Amino acid sequence: MSDDAKHEDLAHKHGLHETSQWVRRFLPGVAKGGSILDVACGAGRHMRLALELGYTVTGIDKDLSQVEDLAARKDVGLIEADLESGRAFPLKDMAYDGVIVTNYLWRPILADIIGCVADDGVLIYETFAAGHERHGKPCNPDFLLANNELLEAVLPRLCVVAYEHGLRGGKHPKIVQRIAACGREHPWAGEAPVSI
Repeated sequence: MSDDAKHEDLAHKHGLHETSQWVRRFLPGVAKGGSILDVACGAGRHMRLALELGYTVTGIDKDLSQVEDLAARKDVGLIEADLESGRAFPLKDMAYDGVIVTNYLWRPILADIIGCVADDGVLIYETFAAGHERHGKPCNPDFLLANNELLEAVLPRLCVVAYEHGLRGGKHPKIVQRIAACGREHPWAGEAPVSI
């Protein structure tokens, strides 16, 4: 099997071509026409969704070959960067109306990613968590969130709108942790959490 075929098989197995239901659920909370940052954007599934909904989008990843078809668009910014290189986070001083992270964890930049959420912005984060090692890769604890880790990371800067940690069943079960949080000036900040 070629490397491309292996990648395609792995992507299909983990549902990496499908947009996340969690992202679809909370993306409408981002201000209409606002700016979105997709961290470790990969094939750009969430970038493409955000573009369809009228947002401007910046994607950052160490390999942008899967989103090069978007490069000429005026509503797209692409940043090629190895986020795990040890260098400073390239968007440290930027603020976005929405920040999306799925299936990615690199703890040294977690605070920087959260810092990119505007005061009236939304963070939508979903990735693998402790316990997933029983179901497949990733199984290295460096890439699995600990219990309540996202909650602890966003507080007190952001307000938690929804938080879940647990088994997502289906053909390929996985343990995930996901959070939707907003800046203190976002309309959701005064509302009760959707779910915890």
